[in-house]
Amino acid sequence: MSKLPATGRPRGFWPELTEFFEGFPSWSHLRSPFGANIIRLEDEMKDGNYELRAELPGIDPEKEVDVTVRDGVLTIKSERTAKKESNGRSEFSYGSFVRSVTLPPGADEDAITARYDKGILTVTVPVQEEAPQSGEKQIPVQAEK
Repeated sequence: MSKLPATGRPRGFWPELTEFFEGFPSWSHLRSPFGANIIRLEDEMKDGNYELRAELPGIDPEKEVDVTVRDGVLTIKSERTAKKESNGRSEFSYGSFVRSVTLPPGADEDAITARYDKGILTVTVPVQEEAPQSGEKQIPVQAEK
């Protein structure tokens, strides 16, 4: 069984939905059928931390970003409103943006930090080292005499 890139979690029988669309052009400018735009992400394990970077340009992070965690799932929500009406063309996305990711095993939900710099939200999650899993283990059976 292979592992997911950044999380180190074993890959299950069914791939994550995003894996079906690898190699396709980015569709982040399209609205999802649920009424929210998708936030583009990068993630990696770095120095014992799970680091997630979200592309959120042109927002006020103190007023327009909400980062929450519940039961091992980190959710980022944001809202970008149009400043004024224009007669010209706009390819900017406005409205609500949302993205949820499953945190890796051993994530310390009480020590998560988030910072915003130049349009990128970086969320850092400390991850505790877990005991290595050795796979299948044979248990000897003793017979009663």
